[in-house]
Amino acid sequence: MARATHTAGTSGTGRTAPRHHGNRHGRSEQARQAVLLAADDLLVEKGFAGVTMEGIATRAGVAKQTIYRWWSTKTDVLMDAFLQDVAEDVTLRDSGDLAVDLRDYVRQLARFLSASDAGAVFRALIAQAQHDPAFARDFRSRYLDEQRRRDRVPLERAAQRGELPPGLDLAAEIDQLMGPVYYRVLVTDEPVGEEFTDRLVDAFLRRHELG
Repeated sequence: MARATHTAGTSGTGRTAPRHHGNRHGRSEQARQAVLLAADDLLVEKGFAGVTMEGIATRAGVAKQTIYRWWSTKTDVLMDAFLQDVAEDVTLRDSGDLAVDLRDYVRQLARFLSASDAGAVFRALIAQAQHDPAFARDFRSRYLDEQRRRDRVPLERAAQRGELPPGLDLAAEIDQLMGPVYYRVLVTDEPVGEEFTDRLVDAFLRRHELG
């Protein structure tokens, strides 16, 4: 989520920024972006339990009623903030070369999940899903299912070009490729830098005699 344009909330000097009233489309969108950014920042600073709707409103410089016009709970706010971050920060390259595209994509995703503020939001949402079945269903339908589809895109393109054999179980291949990234991000907290992700991609390419 782009932070350079954020003007709402509390500044580094502790002053509260001008409030966004949201009474016109432009101001309304400005207020919405301020809320999403505030939720991201508070999650990183205070953890999931420390994020409240009141706190988000104060940080964003909006009335609490403004937030409730768009979201019912802080989890809803964090979910939208995370989805926007994914859309902005994780892109699919299409160079026509599976090795190049896959290496770039896995590096991006690992960095996004492990080394960004959005990654902290992701881990908080995963934890929340463990004891909130309704949210777990929402999280799966709005993010996890779409993420698995996005993960398969480089392989689907390669299969269409004939780089991969027909009939290959792409879902299973993605599980094997991406599973170690999620395991380190969510379980062991070990590094998932480029050396690690490149090894995963190299192993995939060797299995299919592409590297």
